[in-house]
Amino acid sequence: MPQDNIAHKARVLIDCQDAKGLVYQVSKVFYDRGLNIDNNREFVDKEKNKFFMRTVISGDFSIDEIKEALQQVLPSDATIRIIEPKSKKIILMATKESHCLGDILIRWASNELEANIEAVISNHNDLKDLTDRFGIPFIHIGTENLSRSEHEEKVINTLDTFEFDYIVLAKYMRILSSDFVDCYPRQIINIHHSFLPAFIGANPYKQAHTRGVKIIGATAHYVTSDLDEGPIISQDVISVNHRFEWRDMQKAGRDVEKIVLARALSLVLNDRVFVHGNKTVIF
Repeated sequence: MPQDNIAHKARVLIDCQDAKGLVYQVSKVFYDRGLNIDNNREFVDKEKNKFFMRTVISGDFSIDEIKEALQQVLPSDATIRIIEPKSKKIILMATKESHCLGDILIRWASNELEANIEAVISNHNDLKDLTDRFGIPFIHIGTENLSRSEHEEKVINTLDTFEFDYIVLAKYMRILSSDFVDCYPRQIINIHHSFLPAFIGANPYKQAHTRGVKIIGATAHYVTSDLDEGPIISQDVISVNHRFEWRDMQKAGRDVEKIVLARALSLVLNDRVFVHGNKTVIF
C-alpha cells in the first residue's frame, strides 16, 4: 500500500436511503480496522427516508480502502465523502461595504478562519486599502462600459487563475447570472441582509421598516440561479422597535450579517453541511 495513501484523521460524510443497521455497519468498518471514532452524528429525514451521518475517525488507514469497504455495506445510492482536515482555499468578493470583509480578514489574521484567503475580488476600489493591510491580493474588476456578461467573463477568467474551494460573497452587491453560478455549483456562499425568505432583493431594510417588523436578521446561503433562494446555512435575528429608522436597522443588521456569515463559513469549512434538496442538514 503506497505510503501517500495513508491518512491519520478524516471526516467521513455519508448520505443515502435509510435502512436498518446502517450505523452498526459503518461503525463495524471502522472497528474492524482498529480506528477510533472521535465524533459521530447522524440524522434521518423520515419524510424522505434519507439517512445522513458525519463521523470523525483517527488511526492509520487508506482512504480508498475505507471508501470501498463502506460502499460494500451501504445502499447503492450512497454518497460517501472522506475528507482529511486541512485549511480550505477561499476567494472573497466584495463591493463597498467593509463590515463582512473586515470581519473575515480579522478572523483569518487571528487564525480563527481555518481557511486560506487567496484573493479579494471587487467591482470597486473602495476596500483595497483595507485588504492591503492584511497582505492579501486585491483585484479590481470594474464594470465601466461592460455588459453584465462581459464583466462576469472577466471575473471568471480571474477566478480561473486560482485554486479554491469556495467563493464567499462578502457583501458583493451584484446579482450573478445563472451562467456564472452554474460554473461553481455549491461553491458560492452569500450573506443576505434579511431573514430570508422575507424581503428578498434590494433595500430589505427599507422594506422591513415599511412593514413595521419587530425583528431583523441575516441569512447565509448557497447561491443558486434562483435569486436569494439557495439552501440556507445559517440565520439569526435581533429585536428592533418603532424607534428604529431604516438606517438604524441597517446599522444594527450589519452586526448580525458578519456573525451569521462567520458562523456559516465555520460550518462549511469544517464539512458540517449536507445539502438536501433546497435545504441543509447541519452537524
